[in-house]
Amino acid sequence: MSGSNAGADQDHRWSAKVTRESDALDLEEGVFTKDDPADIAASLKRSAERSKRRKSDPYRSAMSMLTFHINRAGSNLSDRQRATLEAAKDELRRLFHKA
Repeated sequence: MSGSNAGADQDHRWSAKVTRESDALDLEEGVFTKDDPADIAASLKRSAERSKRRKSDPYRSAMSMLTFHINRAGSNLSDRQRATLEAAKDELRRLFHKA
């Protein structure tokens, strides 16, 4: 590959691989496309608590995957979906009894 897109293409492949093969969580299919922040947070919490491969506590694993998705999706997220995912962070904090 040549030009300025080579790094972007490489980053895209890297993020897809992390999402597929990460030791953090086995995520429910479509979790990040749900419309309800509570549904997203509950799914992430279930995945984090069930995972035997995660490297940190369930709360940190769930929040990390959510933040990773928001950061990697970047400008591809609609304003509505970004707001939903940000609200899911608050819901995760509530579900895990964090301030």
